[in-house]
Amino acid sequence: MAQAEDLGKKVSIISMGVSGSLAVAKLLAGWLGGSNSVLADGVESAGDVLASGFILLGLSVAARPPDDNHPYGHGRFETLTGLAVGLALAVVGGLITWHSLQNIGSMHEPPRFYAVWPLIVSVISKATLSTYKFRVGRSIGSSAIVADAWNDTVDILSGTVALIALSLTLYDPARFLAADHYGGAAVGLIVIILGLQVVRETSLTLMDTMPDEGRMQDIRKSAISVRGALDVEKCYARKTGLRYHVDLHLEVDPDLSVRRGHSIAEEVRNKVKADLPWVADVLVHVEPYGERDWHGES
Repeated sequence: MAQAEDLGKKVSIISMGVSGSLAVAKLLAGWLGGSNSVLADGVESAGDVLASGFILLGLSVAARPPDDNHPYGHGRFETLTGLAVGLALAVVGGLITWHSLQNIGSMHEPPRFYAVWPLIVSVISKATLSTYKFRVGRSIGSSAIVADAWNDTVDILSGTVALIALSLTLYDPARFLAADHYGGAAVGLIVIILGLQVVRETSLTLMDTMPDEGRMQDIRKSAISVRGALDVEKCYARKTGLRYHVDLHLEVDPDLSVRRGHSIAEEVRNKVKADLPWVADVLVHVEPYGERDWHGES
């Protein structure tokens, strides 16, 4: 997991460098070239730098070991940074939309043609970066990096919208002068929608939403592969950062001694952690096999 955390930090640093360079290029091109849609996309890229910074901070804090006040570790901070990214995106999107709509109907010089180049470079760069982030984020189980990958995916869409709007304005300024402004507003709306989606997904994690059924079955299979483990009555899991903490009710022979039952529970705990690297720890509660009706059906 230390390697996963280091990889996550590396991705965030690379993302900050790419997004920072694109933000500077688009802001300058949008300002000097007189393009509202390019300027709006530049503001969005500047927000990406802030988002990657949040994620880098979150991964650093999440890597701290458990302590007396945080027995489950500091992993939830990584999820909180994903939530912060979503909220920041929604706010930035609102500001972009508001600014773009302010100038609709005003008369001004059409944008310069060179303003299209930062958008083209941005779409290509973000397509590469989002693919990389999705692969890394899903492989290490980082909701914050996956959220940032979705952010890059929206950058592709917003950059394409801005490029189309700017191209229309350049093609026929007399008819489509406002298209550049509408393009900026569309970019803002896209960013708002993505931000709200990220907020929803990270909120589900903070509410201890269970992992998918495939992962739950993997936990059960690993547990009952231990000799003496007869069945799993109940199994719950909650995500804390990059990994899950599992609560498991294990059924064993009711005639076993307490010592032997405890030994089986420890073997199950160690087996699940060894088989499934995405499990941080397992709390095993021992139940007598064949007496489920007495305890209540799970």
